[in-house]
Amino acid sequence: MLQKTLRKSNTFTGKGLHTGTYSRIIVSPSAENTGISFRNITRGVTIPASADMVSDTSRSTTLSKDGCQIHTVEHILSALTGLGVDNAVIEFDGIEVPILDGSASKYIAAITADGLQEQGAERKYIELKEEVFVSNEKTGSWIRLTPADKMSISLTVDFGSKVLGVQKAEWEEKTDYATQIGVCRTFVFFHEIEYLFANNLIKGGDVDNAIVIVEHPVTEEQLDRMAAAMNLPKIKVESNGYLNNLKLHFPDECGRHKLLDLLGDIRLCGGYIKAKIEAFKPGHFINTEAAKAVLEQLAKK
Repeated sequence: MLQKTLRKSNTFTGKGLHTGTYSRIIVSPSAENTGISFRNITRGVTIPASADMVSDTSRSTTLSKDGCQIHTVEHILSALTGLGVDNAVIEFDGIEVPILDGSASKYIAAITADGLQEQGAERKYIELKEEVFVSNEKTGSWIRLTPADKMSISLTVDFGSKVLGVQKAEWEEKTDYATQIGVCRTFVFFHEIEYLFANNLIKGGDVDNAIVIVEHPVTEEQLDRMAAAMNLPKIKVESNGYLNNLKLHFPDECGRHKLLDLLGDIRLCGGYIKAKIEAFKPGHFINTEAAKAVLEQLAKK
Protein backbone atom coordinates (compact mmCIF):
# COMPACT_ATOMS: atom_id res chain seq x y z
CA MET A 1 0.00 0.00 0.00
CA LEU A 2 1.28 3.45 -0.91
CA GLN A 3 1.58 6.19 1.70
CA LYS A 4 -1.08 8.91 1.65
CA THR A 5 -1.26 12.55 2.63
CA LEU A 6 -3.93 15.26 2.37
CA ARG A 7 -4.76 16.93 -0.94
CA LYS A 8 -5.37 20.33 0.67
CA SER A 9 -4.92 22.18 3.93
CA ASN A 10 -7.86 22.71 6.28
CA THR A 11 -8.22 25.16 9.15
CA PHE A 12 -10.21 24.43 12.32
CA THR A 13 -10.94 26.95 15.05
CA GLY A 14 -12.72 26.91 18.39
CA LYS A 15 -12.30 26.54 22.13
CA GLY A 16 -10.07 24.05 23.82
CA LEU A 17 -12.12 21.80 26.12
CA HIS A 18 -9.78 21.89 29.11
CA THR A 19 -8.06 25.28 28.81
CA GLY A 20 -11.04 27.18 27.37
CA THR A 21 -8.65 29.17 25.20
CA TYR A 22 -9.33 29.99 21.56
CA SER A 23 -7.43 27.60 19.34
CA ARG A 24 -6.61 27.31 15.65
CA ILE A 25 -5.02 24.39 13.87
CA ILE A 26 -4.13 24.06 10.20
CA VAL A 27 -3.88 20.46 9.00
CA SER A 28 -1.74 20.26 5.87
CA PRO A 29 -0.11 17.76 3.49
CA SER A 30 3.39 16.55 4.30
CA ALA A 31 6.09 14.75 2.34
CA GLU A 32 6.36 10.97 2.31
CA ASN A 33 8.10 9.30 5.25
CA THR A 34 7.61 12.37 7.48
CA GLY A 35 4.75 10.94 9.56
CA ILE A 36 2.56 13.26 11.61
CA SER A 37 3.87 16.27 13.51
CA PHE A 38 2.60 19.39 15.30
CA ARG A 39 4.27 22.75 14.64
CA ASN A 40 3.83 25.87 16.73
CA ILE A 41 3.32 28.71 14.25
CA THR A 42 4.61 31.45 16.56
CA ARG A 43 7.69 29.74 17.97
CA GLY A 44 8.53 27.44 15.07
CA VAL A 45 8.85 24.42 17.36
CA THR A 46 7.99 21.08 15.74
CA ILE A 47 6.69 18.33 18.03
CA PRO A 48 6.64 14.83 16.52
CA ALA A 49 3.48 12.81 17.15
CA SER A 50 5.44 10.41 19.32
CA ALA A 51 4.87 8.88 22.75
CA ASP A 52 8.32 10.22 23.68
CA MET A 53 6.76 13.70 23.61
CA VAL A 54 3.86 12.93 26.00
CA SER A 55 3.99 15.22 29.04
CA ASP A 56 0.50 14.88 30.54
CA THR A 57 -2.46 12.50 30.27
CA SER A 58 -4.93 14.00 32.75
CA ARG A 59 -8.26 13.99 30.85
CA SER A 60 -6.49 14.32 27.46
CA THR A 61 -3.12 13.71 25.83
CA THR A 62 -0.58 16.55 25.83
CA LEU A 63 2.65 16.65 23.81
CA SER A 64 5.56 18.94 24.75
CA LYS A 65 8.97 19.92 23.42
CA ASP A 66 11.37 22.77 24.14
CA GLY A 67 8.90 24.48 26.47
CA CYS A 68 6.10 24.34 23.89
CA GLN A 69 3.01 22.20 24.44
CA ILE A 70 -0.18 21.18 22.69
CA HIS A 71 -3.13 19.67 24.58
CA THR A 72 -5.84 17.22 23.43
CA VAL A 73 -4.12 15.79 20.35
CA GLU A 74 -5.98 12.47 20.36
CA HIS A 75 -9.01 13.35 18.21
CA ILE A 76 -7.12 14.76 15.22
CA LEU A 77 -4.62 11.89 15.42
CA SER A 78 -7.51 9.43 15.47
CA ALA A 79 -9.14 11.06 12.45
CA LEU A 80 -5.94 10.99 10.41
CA THR A 81 -5.30 7.37 11.36
CA GLY A 82 -8.86 6.19 10.78
CA LEU A 83 -8.96 7.85 7.35
CA GLY A 84 -5.63 6.33 6.26
CA VAL A 85 -3.31 9.35 6.40
CA ASP A 86 0.39 8.54 6.75
CA ASN A 87 1.89 12.03 6.56
CA ALA A 88 0.54 15.40 7.75
CA VAL A 89 1.66 18.49 9.64
CA ILE A 90 -0.66 20.17 12.14
CA GLU A 91 0.20 23.81 12.75
CA PHE A 92 -1.17 25.50 15.86
CA ASP A 93 -1.08 28.94 17.42
CA GLY A 94 -2.64 28.21 20.82
CA ILE A 95 -2.02 25.54 23.43
CA GLU A 96 -4.89 23.12 22.75
CA VAL A 97 -6.53 21.48 19.76
CA PRO A 98 -10.12 22.83 19.54
CA ILE A 99 -12.71 20.40 20.87
CA LEU A 100 -15.26 21.24 18.11
CA ASP A 101 -18.23 18.89 18.66
CA GLY A 102 -16.31 16.49 20.92
CA SER A 103 -15.72 13.93 18.15
CA ALA A 104 -13.62 13.72 14.97
CA SER A 105 -16.56 14.41 12.63
CA LYS A 106 -15.53 17.90 11.49
CA TYR A 107 -12.04 16.65 10.59
CA ILE A 108 -13.58 13.75 8.70
CA ALA A 109 -15.95 15.99 6.72
CA ALA A 110 -13.19 18.35 5.60
CA ILE A 111 -10.60 15.70 4.78
CA THR A 112 -12.96 13.39 2.90
CA ALA A 113 -14.38 16.31 0.88
CA ASP A 114 -10.92 16.96 -0.55
CA GLY A 115 -9.77 13.34 -0.63
CA LEU A 116 -6.28 11.94 -0.06
CA GLN A 117 -3.19 12.05 -2.24
CA GLU A 118 -1.21 8.86 -2.86
CA GLN A 119 2.54 9.28 -2.53
CA GLY A 120 5.46 7.45 -4.11
CA ALA A 121 6.67 5.43 -1.13
CA GLU A 122 5.16 2.26 0.32
CA ARG A 123 3.62 2.47 3.77
CA LYS A 124 6.07 1.35 6.44
CA TYR A 125 4.15 -0.71 8.95
CA ILE A 126 5.39 -1.11 12.50
CA GLU A 127 5.91 -4.79 13.22
CA LEU A 128 6.33 -6.21 16.70
CA LYS A 129 8.67 -9.11 17.37
CA GLU A 130 6.83 -10.05 20.58
CA GLU A 131 3.73 -9.20 22.59
CA VAL A 132 3.51 -5.88 24.41
CA PHE A 133 1.48 -5.78 27.63
CA VAL A 134 1.01 -2.84 29.98
CA SER A 135 -1.26 -2.61 33.01
CA ASN A 136 -2.20 -0.31 35.87
CA GLU A 137 -2.89 -2.04 39.18
CA LYS A 138 -4.59 1.04 40.63
CA THR A 139 -7.25 1.31 37.90
CA GLY A 140 -7.31 -2.29 36.67
CA SER A 141 -6.66 -1.06 33.13
CA TRP A 142 -4.57 -3.06 30.70
CA ILE A 143 -3.64 -3.11 27.02
CA ARG A 144 -2.17 -6.04 25.08
CA LEU A 145 -0.66 -5.77 21.60
CA THR A 146 -0.07 -9.08 19.83
CA PRO A 147 1.83 -9.31 16.52
CA ALA A 148 -0.59 -9.79 13.61
CA ASP A 149 -0.88 -9.39 9.84
CA LYS A 150 -2.99 -6.24 10.19
CA MET A 151 -4.09 -3.70 12.77
CA SER A 152 -7.27 -4.24 14.80
CA ILE A 153 -8.64 -2.98 18.11
CA SER A 154 -11.14 -4.46 20.53
CA LEU A 155 -11.85 -2.87 23.90
CA THR A 156 -14.08 -3.09 26.94
CA VAL A 157 -15.21 -0.05 28.90
CA ASP A 158 -16.36 -0.58 32.49
CA PHE A 159 -16.84 2.36 34.85
CA GLY A 160 -19.01 0.36 37.23
CA SER A 161 -21.86 2.53 35.98
CA LYS A 162 -25.48 1.44 35.90
CA VAL A 163 -26.13 3.95 33.11
CA LEU A 164 -23.22 3.01 30.84
CA GLY A 165 -23.07 -0.65 31.78
CA VAL A 166 -20.19 -2.58 30.19
CA GLN A 167 -19.59 -1.40 26.62
CA LYS A 168 -17.45 -3.05 23.97
CA ALA A 169 -16.18 -1.62 20.68
CA GLU A 170 -14.14 -2.95 17.77
CA TRP A 171 -12.25 -1.51 14.80
CA GLU A 172 -10.15 -2.88 11.97
CA GLU A 173 -8.85 -1.39 8.75
CA LYS A 174 -12.00 -2.28 6.79
CA THR A 175 -14.31 -0.63 9.37
CA ASP A 176 -16.01 2.55 8.16
CA TYR A 177 -14.27 4.79 10.65
CA ALA A 178 -16.12 7.90 9.49
CA THR A 179 -19.62 6.66 10.30
CA GLN A 180 -18.97 4.10 13.04
CA ILE A 181 -16.22 5.62 15.21
CA GLY A 182 -15.29 9.15 14.17
CA VAL A 183 -18.71 10.68 14.94
CA CYS A 184 -18.70 9.47 18.56
CA ARG A 185 -18.38 12.27 21.08
CA THR A 186 -16.53 12.60 24.34
CA PHE A 187 -18.42 12.03 27.58
CA VAL A 188 -18.35 12.97 31.23
CA PHE A 189 -20.27 12.08 34.38
CA PHE A 190 -22.51 14.77 35.88
CA HIS A 191 -20.79 14.57 39.27
CA GLU A 192 -17.41 14.99 37.56
CA ILE A 193 -18.51 17.96 35.49
CA GLU A 194 -19.79 19.76 38.58
CA TYR A 195 -16.34 19.39 40.14
CA LEU A 196 -14.56 20.32 36.89
CA PHE A 197 -16.57 23.51 36.40
CA ALA A 198 -16.05 24.45 40.05
CA ASN A 199 -12.29 24.01 39.71
CA ASN A 200 -11.84 25.58 36.27
CA LEU A 201 -10.77 22.27 34.72
CA ILE A 202 -13.23 22.14 31.83
CA LYS A 203 -13.37 25.74 30.65
CA GLY A 204 -14.27 24.93 27.05
CA GLY A 205 -17.15 22.56 27.71
CA ASP A 206 -20.60 23.48 26.43
CA VAL A 207 -23.84 21.89 25.39
CA ASP A 208 -22.62 20.64 22.03
CA ASN A 209 -19.40 18.79 22.76
CA ALA A 210 -19.96 16.28 25.55
CA ILE A 211 -22.35 13.50 26.48
CA VAL A 212 -23.27 13.92 30.16
CA ILE A 213 -24.04 10.77 32.18
CA VAL A 214 -26.15 11.23 35.32
CA GLU A 215 -25.15 8.30 37.50
CA HIS A 216 -26.55 9.54 40.82
CA PRO A 217 -29.78 11.37 41.73
CA VAL A 218 -29.55 15.13 41.23
CA THR A 219 -31.68 18.00 42.50
CA GLU A 220 -33.42 20.70 40.49
CA GLU A 221 -30.96 23.15 42.02
CA GLN A 222 -28.04 21.14 40.63
CA LEU A 223 -29.67 20.97 37.20
CA ASP A 224 -30.33 24.72 37.21
CA ARG A 225 -26.72 25.40 38.19
CA MET A 226 -25.49 23.17 35.37
CA ALA A 227 -27.88 24.80 32.89
CA ALA A 228 -26.43 28.19 33.79
CA ALA A 229 -22.89 26.86 33.27
CA MET A 230 -23.95 25.51 29.85
CA ASN A 231 -25.82 28.70 28.92
CA LEU A 232 -29.11 26.81 28.65
CA PRO A 233 -32.53 27.86 29.95
CA LYS A 234 -33.34 24.38 31.26
CA ILE A 235 -31.99 20.83 31.24
CA LYS A 236 -33.34 17.51 32.45
CA VAL A 237 -32.30 13.89 32.94
CA GLU A 238 -33.70 11.48 30.36
CA SER A 239 -35.09 8.08 31.35
CA ASN A 240 -31.90 6.38 30.09
CA GLY A 241 -29.77 8.33 32.58
CA TYR A 242 -28.25 10.83 30.14
CA LEU A 243 -28.63 14.59 30.26
CA ASN A 244 -30.83 15.87 27.44
CA ASN A 245 -28.19 18.26 26.09
CA LEU A 246 -27.81 15.98 23.05
CA LYS A 247 -29.04 12.71 21.52
CA LEU A 248 -26.83 9.61 21.34
CA HIS A 249 -25.66 8.48 17.90
CA PHE A 250 -25.37 4.88 19.19
CA PRO A 251 -26.40 3.19 22.46
CA ASP A 252 -22.68 2.42 22.97
CA GLU A 253 -21.38 5.79 21.76
CA CYS A 254 -19.24 6.23 24.88
CA GLY A 255 -17.45 2.91 24.29
CA ARG A 256 -16.90 3.85 20.65
CA HIS A 257 -15.46 7.20 21.71
CA LYS A 258 -12.97 5.38 23.91
CA LEU A 259 -11.91 3.50 20.79
CA LEU A 260 -11.58 6.82 18.94
CA ASP A 261 -9.25 8.01 21.70
CA LEU A 262 -7.24 4.79 21.75
CA LEU A 263 -6.73 4.87 17.99
CA GLY A 264 -5.38 8.42 18.28
CA ASP A 265 -3.16 7.70 21.28
CA ILE A 266 -1.71 4.50 19.83
CA ARG A 267 -0.69 6.44 16.70
CA LEU A 268 1.98 7.92 18.96
CA CYS A 269 3.98 4.74 18.40
CA GLY A 270 4.90 6.35 15.07
CA GLY A 271 2.60 4.89 12.42
CA TYR A 272 0.32 2.01 11.53
CA ILE A 273 1.11 -1.02 13.63
CA LYS A 274 0.52 -4.63 12.60
CA ALA A 275 -0.98 -5.83 15.85
CA LYS A 276 -4.13 -7.14 17.48
CA ILE A 277 -4.80 -4.56 20.18
CA GLU A 278 -6.97 -5.58 23.12
CA ALA A 279 -7.79 -3.15 25.91
CA PHE A 280 -9.71 -3.15 29.18
CA LYS A 281 -10.71 0.19 30.71
CA PRO A 282 -8.47 2.20 28.36
CA GLY A 283 -7.59 5.81 29.08
CA HIS A 284 -4.97 8.29 27.96
CA PHE A 285 -2.37 7.20 30.53
CA ILE A 286 -2.50 3.48 29.75
CA ASN A 287 -2.90 4.17 26.00
CA THR A 288 0.25 6.25 25.84
CA GLU A 289 2.14 3.84 28.08
CA ALA A 290 1.36 1.15 25.48
CA ALA A 291 2.67 3.40 22.70
CA LYS A 292 5.84 4.05 24.74
CA ALA A 293 6.32 0.30 25.26
CA VAL A 294 6.13 -0.21 21.48
CA LEU A 295 8.80 2.45 20.95
CA GLU A 296 10.98 0.80 23.58
CA GLN A 297 10.69 -2.57 21.83
CA LEU A 298 11.50 -1.01 18.45
CA ALA A 299 14.56 0.70 19.92
CA LYS A 300 15.96 -2.72 20.95
CA LYS A 301 15.85 -4.13 17.40
